[in-house]
Amino acid sequence: MKQSLWHRAYGISVLALAAVLSTPAIAQQNTEADDSILVTAQRQQVLATETPTGSRLGLSLLETPATVNVVTGDDLRARGDLAIVDAVSRAAGVTNDGNPGNAGLSFSMRGFNGQGSVMQLYDGVRLFPNNGSISFPSDPWNVERIEVLSGPASVLYGQGALGGVVNVIPRSPNTERFELDAEAGFGSQDSWRLAGGIGGPISRSLAFRADASYRQSDGFVDRGENDNLALSGALRFAPTDNFSLTLRNDFGNANPMQYFGTPLIDGELDSSIRRENYNVADATMRFRDNRLSMTVAWEVSDAVSIANTTYWLASNRKWRNLETYCYIGASGDCANGIGSGTPGRIYRADNFGIIHNVDQYGNQGHVALDHRLGGMANTFLVGLDVSRVTLNYSHQFASVYQEDEVPLTGFDPGLFLDTVGLLPRYHTRTTTWAIYAEDRLAISDQFSLVGGIRHEENKTGRWNWVYTNGVITGDAPALNGGTEAFKKLDSTTWRVGAVYQPSENLSIYAQYATGVDPLGTLTTFATSAAQFQLTYANGYQYEAGVKGLFMDGRGSFTLAAYRLVKENLFTQTVVGGAIDQVGQRSAQGIEATVDLDLGAGFGLTANGTVLDANFDEFAGFEDNTPPGVPEQAANVELRWADGGRFSTRANLRHVGRRFTDNANAFRVPAYTVVDLGATYALTPNVALDVRLYNLFDTDYAFSTYANEQWILGRPRSFDVAVRASF
Repeated sequence: MKQSLWHRAYGISVLALAAVLSTPAIAQQNTEADDSILVTAQRQQVLATETPTGSRLGLSLLETPATVNVVTGDDLRARGDLAIVDAVSRAAGVTNDGNPGNAGLSFSMRGFNGQGSVMQLYDGVRLFPNNGSISFPSDPWNVERIEVLSGPASVLYGQGALGGVVNVIPRSPNTERFELDAEAGFGSQDSWRLAGGIGGPISRSLAFRADASYRQSDGFVDRGENDNLALSGALRFAPTDNFSLTLRNDFGNANPMQYFGTPLIDGELDSSIRRENYNVADATMRFRDNRLSMTVAWEVSDAVSIANTTYWLASNRKWRNLETYCYIGASGDCANGIGSGTPGRIYRADNFGIIHNVDQYGNQGHVALDHRLGGMANTFLVGLDVSRVTLNYSHQFASVYQEDEVPLTGFDPGLFLDTVGLLPRYHTRTTTWAIYAEDRLAISDQFSLVGGIRHEENKTGRWNWVYTNGVITGDAPALNGGTEAFKKLDSTTWRVGAVYQPSENLSIYAQYATGVDPLGTLTTFATSAAQFQLTYANGYQYEAGVKGLFMDGRGSFTLAAYRLVKENLFTQTVVGGAIDQVGQRSAQGIEATVDLDLGAGFGLTANGTVLDANFDEFAGFEDNTPPGVPEQAANVELRWADGGRFSTRANLRHVGRRFTDNANAFRVPAYTVVDLGATYALTPNVALDVRLYNLFDTDYAFSTYANEQWILGRPRSFDVAVRASF
């Protein structure tokens, strides 16, 4: 049954590719192409535009009492961002927390990190992490924009959004004119990619959009081959101006580098082993996802509107790797205590073979009402969110633990030790329902109040498969020592904020918001959780800020200060590892952004954050910085265009130092990476891009997998691409 569903899903997605291959005939019909889009198009200041991530009330960023940053699809493609994580971490206060164990899609925001604290959405619908892993979406080609809401968002999206929310919004059908986009590129590490997209009206009431992209690379470590295929298609039916129905399907098949990091040598990064891959030769890592959704938007009248999304997401993930490495010092032991052996060699261990088969389906909808309340304009919204997630989890059940030691270089990587194969271990079912409401009361043209409340209930069931003579004969409850199958969790969260606009282009705001995090991963509620009375981490945040437009709309800025606290929370240093209870953890800081059109073709975009993150109450670790949390981060982009065919840009990314353990004994130094790019318009619609990544060839830890195992960033690399847009 599963296989047939995958074949069916893949077949739906291939329609997108077929549409792209038919573009020449359709492209000839486009008579309204924007001749300046590739090089000299004027940037749009997004503060005055509506964004659905910060509120469902149709508010602009200036009207929203929260920090919402937007990364546009045009910008990320112009920069050459090749992964979702690259694009998202351009936003203020967002840094990478991804590694192979969480499928590389995890972020740190406002002093909190991980998929249980920074929620991920696709087109406004949350993605549930399973065993700490989200693998969708896999490619930024079809992204319209990425919106990042900083701070607690549980009121809007439920548990798991204390640190913030990342919402990836895909391209949608253009109902007014045909569009054609394409890109072909080649670069260092024998990397190449092809991408194309087309969309436009089919008739007065029907429009479509289809995108396809494929990229492949040899990688920057030995045996680092990787590839990614992404297909998407959308069909929009709008028989009237106030009603639309959109059906879309997105498919991704990613085979990332089977690289779990480079071990430190005596606590330092040794550049001589930078290209070494200590995984086994037959390592496997694959993420396959397919999402089908139907969205209805109906403006019943000037006062009433309805929106609803029904969706299904199927994910298949497979790992088969030897994951842990460390350098054996002169004492014969690893510095982090995980192994021992011959001094001067690399100890390898942890043969993990895992398969996830996940289905997530549900419905999210709301009704909004615009009316007068005591003579004041008021918008009220009430909604319902229901979902079910099922997971079948398989493990290799190896009776022999794989460990060995190899020299630093010139070694035989060996093969994965698997004595019995990947066998089903347990299955879970998580059912969620929530009712939520939002309201905005415009007390005057300058002052408004915005509030919201959400009540959510989750029921999680977990069962272990029972084997008799190697054959599954049933299942058994797996919670509370095997006496229970279900755990019920419920929460009520709320927020209230005020916005004062002394002028049309300036807002001053303040907000108080609450939120909750689940214990570990909700959909894989751990048996070990039974020892704890509390099941949710409660949090709250105070935030105040100012944002505005200036220079006749050619400049914008935001500035926010906050304090975010989590109480009675739980932490796992390693996904699936021991759970520790923490009394309180907090972060306070400042975030700022600025975007300027400086004139004479110059432009500047910059953002940064400075924060102080601490364990406030955690026996033995008080005042320490939580693992994986940088306390400084910044992004700067300087661009120039000659007003005709030529444009350039330079991007700088800085990430402050981090720690990998609660005791702060293992420190990861700060890094700064500079990228350069130039674009030359061969015609008004075809451009040549030249990009140089990591200009100074900096060796840095993009992420970590263990205390002394760094996942390195891409070395200095060159890329050439041809882009077209009609």
